[in-house]
Amino acid sequence: MVVPKLQQTAGRGRGRGRGHGAIVIVILVVLFMCRAADSKQSAYLNQVIISQFLTPHNAARSALQLHPLVWDPHVAHYAEWYARRRRWDCALEHSNGPYGENIFWGSGDDWTPAQAVADWLSERRWYDRRRNSCAWDRECGHYTQIVWNSTRRVGCARVLCFGGRGVFITCNYDPPGNYIGERPY
Repeated sequence: MVVPKLQQTAGRGRGRGRGHGAIVIVILVVLFMCRAADSKQSAYLNQVIISQFLTPHNAARSALQLHPLVWDPHVAHYAEWYARRRRWDCALEHSNGPYGENIFWGSGDDWTPAQAVADWLSERRWYDRRRNSCAWDRECGHYTQIVWNSTRRVGCARVLCFGGRGVFITCNYDPPGNYIGERPY
């Protein structure tokens, strides 16, 4: 009589194990589906951010009948690497890397990529094409880098600086522009 009782207990144990196994499988499937949904949402958000950088760049270039820039993930990786280095101090210091570069800093935490690019493009009013120079005591190099004719690729990044120091945004351009004595377009 003892043996059947043991077999019955063992039988219930196996049944419970199969039930738990099914629950584990269901949980894993749900987690996988959530991760896939998060991945799709993340990809969508990345495309939105890329568009916020790229659209104003290419609108300015289109107005001058220049070819559009394309987003380059390698250049963007470099921009991200450098932006992360700047998040400690938010200093407006150039990376002195292999690319052309525009940098932006804004206080607070709500500056968008489009606002940074608009700030750079606002320097257009200071560029004197006839003289190929900026107006006296003004900057226009951010603008000329954006519309540099031979530049083909861009990659950008935005980070919040630590300690509430603001937002640091950088765009890198390949090949670089702003060569002294050369016209941007």
